[in-house]
Amino acid sequence: MKKIQIIFYLGAILLTYSLLGCSSFQPYQPGGSTSKAVKEDGLRSEIVTYARKYEGTRYKYAGMSPKGFDCSGFTCYVMGNFGIDLTHQSGVQETEGSPVSPRDAQPGDLVFFRKRKSGNVFHVALVVSNGPEGIRVIHATSSRGVVIDNIEESSYWSSKYATIRNVIDQ
Repeated sequence: MKKIQIIFYLGAILLTYSLLGCSSFQPYQPGGSTSKAVKEDGLRSEIVTYARKYEGTRYKYAGMSPKGFDCSGFTCYVMGNFGIDLTHQSGVQETEGSPVSPRDAQPGDLVFFRKRKSGNVFHVALVVSNGPEGIRVIHATSSRGVVIDNIEESSYWSSKYATIRNVIDQ
């Protein structure tokens, strides 16, 4: 008797969806790419929102707290809040995660800077957005503290950005 009831209810549900024109109905698929992408976008958005809370925080050499940040201390602190462990040194952070092209940079990715093409990394920033207007980052600068800049519109930063890394999907 119970099998007949279950079949009846399943049939009724399917009939209802077809009558309502719910052609977009798709059964749940555990681990499906859509659910992963939605979770990742949500996490990236949360990371950027959290980082923006510290806009205006002063710069402090070797700083890793809201009392003062240096560039890699800022990225360590923000990412650490989400269980993403990074080394407190921008040159080492550049080896963590996986490389990303500038056109594919997403909020939460890290951007690394060099003064010369073959020089060492001297600075790291966190991507806030990437669109037609350019890549906007939030970072702890020695002269202005934690600020947001469009690196492609900045005469200082545009010639220095070298690589981008995704440390979220490790």
